[in-house]
Amino acid sequence: MTQVAVVTFDGFNELDSFVAAAIVNRCRRDGLTAYITTPTPTVTSMNGVEITGQRGLDFIPEADVVLIGSGIRTRDVVADDTLLASLPLDPGRQLVGSQCSGALVLARLGLLAHLPACTDATSRPWVEAAGVEVLDAPFHASGPIATAGGCMASQYLAAWTITRTLGEAAARAAIDYVAPVGEKQSTVEHVFGVLRAGERVTTG
Repeated sequence: MTQVAVVTFDGFNELDSFVAAAIVNRCRRDGLTAYITTPTPTVTSMNGVEITGQRGLDFIPEADVVLIGSGIRTRDVVADDTLLASLPLDPGRQLVGSQCSGALVLARLGLLAHLPACTDATSRPWVEAAGVEVLDAPFHASGPIATAGGCMASQYLAAWTITRTLGEAAARAAIDYVAPVGEKQSTVEHVFGVLRAGERVTTG
């Protein structure tokens, strides 16, 4: 069983956490499962949706993949040393990804010291202020670390996760399943074109 922690903080963006988790969980019967992972038993989204987490942050060391979601309180997260200490990310044995302002968390933990990153337009100045080069692109991956920018870029983070754990065929099948009717082939090809482009980008 390969486990994915979708780290979801208070003030989270529903699209970031739920889309990534839902696409990854299309592969549960193949042994890949995503869990909404929260610092407290319940968290409330930026739009007031209260959810109960499936796992606590103590699950992170067990996870094979950790995806850091974004939200309106990410700057509070990165200012909280105690909370950051409960995020023991280890790209030596885990795949690590971030969505939008989640790049701030990776930057604060020192995981983007020599890498460019993708983030959303609102978070871009904060990520740049942390000393990270921000790409004008929806997705970038280098080795075990990936970043995505823009809410709907969560599909790229999910496809990357599935590709790296189960292979491209499984990822294509998952994206095909969730793609709009009449647009399945074009959506799959677009997603994998973005992934290929994101893995070719190098920092200037």
